[in-house]
Amino acid sequence: MGSSNPQSFAREEGSAPPDQKKSSWKTVLTLSYQSLGVVYGDLSTSPLYAYKSTFSGKLSLHESDEIVFGVLSFIFWTLTIIPLFKYICFVLSADDNGEGGTFALYSLLCRHAKLCMLPNQQDDDKDLSAYDDEGADTWGSHLLKDFFKKHPMFRGGLLVVVLLGTSMAIGDGVLTPTISVLSAVSGVGVKLPHLHENYVVAISCVILVGLFSLQHHGTHRVGFIFAPIVIAWLLFISAIGIYNIFKWNPGIFCALSPVYMFRFIKATGTEGWVSLGGVMLCITGTETMFANLGHFSSLSIKIAFTCLVYPCLVLAYMGEAAFLSKHHEDIQRSFYRAIPEPVFWPVFIVATLAAVVGSQAAISATFSVVSQCCAFSCFPPVKIVHTSNQIYGRIYIPEVNWMLMCLCLAVTIGLRNTNFIGHAYGLAVTIVIFVTTCLMFLVIIVVWRQKVRTAVAFLVFFGSIELLYISALMIKIPEGGWLPLALSTIFMVVMYAWNYGTLKKHESDLENKISVSRILALGPKLGIVRVPGIGLVYADLVTGMPAIFGHFATNLPAFHQVLVFVCIKSVQVPFVSEDDRFLVGRIGPKEYHIFRCIVRYGYKDLQQENSEFENDLVSRILAFVETEDDDGETSSDYESGESGIRRLEHTSDHNVQHSDTHLARPPAHEFWESCQLKTESLEILTAKECGVVYILGHSYAKAKKSSSVLKKLAIDVVFSFLSKNCRAPVVLLNAPHSLLLEVGMVCYV
Repeated sequence: MGSSNPQSFAREEGSAPPDQKKSSWKTVLTLSYQSLGVVYGDLSTSPLYAYKSTFSGKLSLHESDEIVFGVLSFIFWTLTIIPLFKYICFVLSADDNGEGGTFALYSLLCRHAKLCMLPNQQDDDKDLSAYDDEGADTWGSHLLKDFFKKHPMFRGGLLVVVLLGTSMAIGDGVLTPTISVLSAVSGVGVKLPHLHENYVVAISCVILVGLFSLQHHGTHRVGFIFAPIVIAWLLFISAIGIYNIFKWNPGIFCALSPVYMFRFIKATGTEGWVSLGGVMLCITGTETMFANLGHFSSLSIKIAFTCLVYPCLVLAYMGEAAFLSKHHEDIQRSFYRAIPEPVFWPVFIVATLAAVVGSQAAISATFSVVSQCCAFSCFPPVKIVHTSNQIYGRIYIPEVNWMLMCLCLAVTIGLRNTNFIGHAYGLAVTIVIFVTTCLMFLVIIVVWRQKVRTAVAFLVFFGSIELLYISALMIKIPEGGWLPLALSTIFMVVMYAWNYGTLKKHESDLENKISVSRILALGPKLGIVRVPGIGLVYADLVTGMPAIFGHFATNLPAFHQVLVFVCIKSVQVPFVSEDDRFLVGRIGPKEYHIFRCIVRYGYKDLQQENSEFENDLVSRILAFVETEDDDGETSSDYESGESGIRRLEHTSDHNVQHSDTHLARPPAHEFWESCQLKTESLEILTAKECGVVYILGHSYAKAKKSSSVLKKLAIDVVFSFLSKNCRAPVVLLNAPHSLLLEVGMVCYV
């Protein structure tokens, strides 16, 4: 029973975060309160710049009430159709066990339709693909799966689309803090018209530095601090909106009719179509509702939006439009001009604080996106700090945080003009939203198993609206729209090159792996010596021995008394339960004491600390040894050199007592001293007492001489640079340097 048989793997059971399994109303309302400070800060500050950007071009020459009413009608229906109808009713229901974002949708598709083209996930694990895949395929679902199976090129194209949406989402993390803070601070020019622009930029930069310096406290604390600011901001702008409606133009309610949208396009023509790029800014921050889903729950996000955020924003936009209908000359500063004189400075202070909060939404979403990219081998490894012990998904990434800060400062100092930044921001947001629509089209067919016409209706309805906005924003590429394209190109090159290089290395490892029987046959000739202790050999292979071990054994023919080949595998679920974490198997005859252990983590799982991992791993191997014969398994399959790999669950059997409480006991033998152990188990425990050594391969990828110029550029330049400057595997494993042995090797791909 060889481990190469994919059916030997047990069913993959990802578990949702504990706080999302059973949530009381008190918990839901608390999360709704926190989400205001983390999720909705960006969306709630869009009135600062939406009208200003819309009227920034030739549309400002049209100063009739009908034009103002038309813009308000577009803003109202855009805010209603995309965030309220599309995201609240549809997209938030497409979570991957509580996780959201572009990669969560991609993970769903990979698991249900086997679309994955990522390294370390290439193995056809049927039990894993069956996870959360209940029910019979519809005609459309079967057709799509068959299409992607026969055309690998389209699977690669889908990955490129996902990376495009992801890179644009990271670009949002750069542009959101820039435009939010700069727009808020620029309001001081209304009261101090002679203030030089450099002072506004300097103040904005100081605020941005302070914002990014707070990130290490985590979104839990930040959410509680920022939520009151967003609530105060929403109440302020809604109250001012109501005041302006009744003071300047109560008839503004008529603009909610969609008829005014058609009148607007008819009256303005091309200028009106181009101005729609500014209208799109009214829904900036919409995608963060989905991307931040892992920080909160779907219900809490829906409650916060429908009960507070949406009605307050509608009132704010209506009030500003009512003011504009009577003050056409204040179009470029309409938001601050519409504020009543007695409350101007309090609103200005709250607006500046709200802009800081708005930036938090994009930053938190960027952390979540990068974390998922790393788990899918689409981003170089980075340090991920989990900032909450109670709630999963609350993370902080230092490298990404400071990278975003530097880029935000560069954009703020370089562009300065909020209209140019608005064009860039709108294009990035719209592309991310459109990518989500495309992925949802596939999810509706493949995952939800709805009829094709339902998915087509979803794609045509929402996609046509978003393409209309994208076409308008494309005209603005020379006026700032080039920025998100440049940033996304850089991020896409990094992500695709890292994914491509890692995939090629994995393929090289598969091609050059060494058969177990060959090593066992050469053992006596090499004069291999077994030294006391346990050796953990890390490799990405789930079968066979890695070439790096053959390189090690031929040059230094000695390895430990107990040898364990460890494969850390990222699977296409957010969380893996502890019962499903380890798959253990044997390599060769029993007297060789060589094992294989596949350790599976979801893309949102927190990997264990080093000492806990050692104890857990040894306990699982002991459980495998003690129950091996009881399960009727042969000691080895001499053709493949491996016995069947099995998942070991928690049981009440006296020979397999294992629980999380036992992990807290440092010496492994205390856990087993009450059992009557086999001789091999005692030898393993003795080896554990002698120490555990980590053996890591440090392979350098190089393109073959026959490779194309493009491949040499991707592998020898980009991937090589990223490999040398990213966080090393030894750092991620947190292995003590005194117990670490690295083996260098060059692999040609």
